[in-house]
Amino acid sequence: QVQLVESGGGLVQAGGSLKLSCAASGRTVSSYTMGWFRRAPGKEREFVAAIAGFGWTTYYADSVKDRFTISRDIARRTVYLQMSSLKPEDTAVYFCAADPKRGPLEFSRSCDYWGQGTQVTVSS
Repeated sequence: QVQLVESGGGLVQAGGSLKLSCAASGRTVSSYTMGWFRRAPGKEREFVAAIAGFGWTTYYADSVKDRFTISRDIARRTVYLQMSSLKPEDTAVYFCAADPKRGPLEFSRSCDYWGQGTQVTVSS
């Protein structure tokens, strides 16, 4: 089993930035695809970004491409989401996720493990 713990959420003004972290535990998590989803109040879950095992490739939702950057520290088993040029519509609970088999594209539609979520609020 995999445990995922997010941190770094908070309140920021539009145009600002935040960096989210996801610390993962598990015997082989470095080989897993990992990434981020978000859910705004009253809306369905939305894919944000994914990174392949060992960081080989990345994949982003069109809504965040060129504003958000996903990365991972293999030694620390930690995945990051650097968010810049934040907009009020980015306000949501952000969930870290992991999958042992799916690559980033398939991961964007389905994955196996989830963290507890961290709130990001962007004010105008």
